[in-house]
Amino acid sequence: MKVDLVIDGRPARLSVDAGRFRYEPEEGAAVEREFSIAPVVPGSYSVLIGDRSYDVIAAGGEIRVNGTPFAVEIFDPRSMRGRKRAGVGAGRHNVAAMMPGKVVRLLIEQGDPVEEGQGLVVVEAMKMQNEMKSPKAGRVVEVKTQADATVVAGEVLLVIE
Repeated sequence: MKVDLVIDGRPARLSVDAGRFRYEPEEGAAVEREFSIAPVVPGSYSVLIGDRSYDVIAAGGEIRVNGTPFAVEIFDPRSMRGRKRAGVGAGRHNVAAMMPGKVVRLLIEQGDPVEEGQGLVVVEAMKMQNEMKSPKAGRVVEVKTQADATVVAGEVLLVIE
């Protein structure tokens, strides 16, 4: 599989084949390594590259690697749809917890209009508070959590339309 991607605004190409990947940034040297990946819970993975282990959580066009967030856009050259943010488009969009934790507070209510990048919910994990932001402009059509709720990685917290 080969895809073009943009990670935090930096374009690159990623090739993955049978437990081996090649990452070629537009600027800089290519990296090629063996890897293995195992799902932990929906949206959460354990990735082993060489002798290093990484906790990877993917949701809403963002990936967190060992807690560090990265905005990721993926373009499959086989597709004619063009570059588009992963998971964001017309229709409903689920906003999921990036990691297990506790909902500290909701910044919106069902029915509220939201703008792209607006804060929606604050989740505390490992004594750090993480604000989940809206991936697109729209309206909150469903709130599936509440303050003080315990959530797991990948759990849908709210739905935007």
